[in-house]
Amino acid sequence: MTYFWFRRDLRLEDNVGLWHALNEGDAVQCLFIFDSEILSKLEDKDDRRVSFIHAQIRRLKKELQKFGSDLRVEHGSPIEIWRKILNEESVTAVFCNRDYEAYAQKRDGTIHDLLEEHQVGFNQYKDHVIFEAQEVLKDDGTPYTVFTPFMRKWKTHFQSSMLEGKPSEGLTSGFASTEALPIPSHEDLGFVKNETHFPDRRIPEDILASYHETRDLPYLLGTSRLSVHLRFGTISIRSLHKSAIDKNEKYWNELIWREFYQMILVQFPHVVGGSFRPQYDRLEWLNNEEHFQAWCEGKTGFPIVDAGMRELNETGFMHNRVRMIVSSFLVKDLLVDWRWGEAYFARKLIDFELASNNGGWQWAAGCGCDAAPYFRIFNPDSQTKKFDPKFEYIRKWIPEFDSFDYPNPIVDHKQARLRALDFYKKELKRE
Repeated sequence: MTYFWFRRDLRLEDNVGLWHALNEGDAVQCLFIFDSEILSKLEDKDDRRVSFIHAQIRRLKKELQKFGSDLRVEHGSPIEIWRKILNEESVTAVFCNRDYEAYAQKRDGTIHDLLEEHQVGFNQYKDHVIFEAQEVLKDDGTPYTVFTPFMRKWKTHFQSSMLEGKPSEGLTSGFASTEALPIPSHEDLGFVKNETHFPDRRIPEDILASYHETRDLPYLLGTSRLSVHLRFGTISIRSLHKSAIDKNEKYWNELIWREFYQMILVQFPHVVGGSFRPQYDRLEWLNNEEHFQAWCEGKTGFPIVDAGMRELNETGFMHNRVRMIVSSFLVKDLLVDWRWGEAYFARKLIDFELASNNGGWQWAAGCGCDAAPYFRIFNPDSQTKKFDPKFEYIRKWIPEFDSFDYPNPIVDHKQARLRALDFYKKELKRE
């Protein structure tokens, strides 16, 4: 029997690895593993991502059951699960799509060695991106470190044929016939169900058409809200690129930003836990814990910052423009280590993706792969006037905004800006 292992590609349609598995000839049994090594690191027992994945797994099971098959769902350490499967069954091959994060690479290396011991082929494919890290390089063969020239080279390499899907519709007879299989409950996984409403897998055409005009306005539904679906592969990246090329180049560029950060993560693995520019690791942050807690709770006295943090805490989502504002405020106004903010976002965001989250926080701190220097500091008031002039977004998330209950600012922005500039200048000169 052939196995297809779902990971960050929770869909049947246009799934490259699945398409290859179904074309192999053997009956294909689909598998998903709730990885206990990942789940054990989650701090919140009602983590929205667990509920999102659980819902998508139930959807996949229903889709496979229409074809007389089902999804095998396991919970535990992947290496132990695969040992169990190999001991129970005659497995001829395993198919999956590549994952580029360090943990996934290490995990897959271990699984590869185990399968090799059992003389089972381990076949991995590109599905999560259009171009992998080694495919878009400078003329001298070195990786790009600035987005704009990367984007230009990316587009010169791009061909529309790359967006042709791998439809599984005509191959559905290739799924293994099986009785209905069990699925662990939230409680079995050590969690409780979160009732958060998750966005649909389809992008409204009107939002895509006007994206370049509405993307920075948090009081509007002006973005696709598909980031969680991209994170877990419940929508094909090729289908999104195809829509973007036809309808909105600005949205297309944002999808290329995603590929840029994926490339940076692979080419410069030291960014996980360290600054892209190592000299920034010598900065001795103030790390005032009371200020950090006020930021986490949305009680800094800066309305646009607080609205963003409250949106995050309540929904697991934050508008991208506001993400830039709140991260700049934490790092520049409060002089709190960007890694503290990165970790908080990693805990709360339903669309958390290591590459993009890390890249965004390093961009805010001025220590990342970006041409702009450290003295780019967002002014919360001017950002509010520009992007939420009628306080619509702010009032939605801060009901006490117009009352005396709303806290006073924890810092003076003008003084904090000067302090930040002095801090960076002195710290970067320090040997």
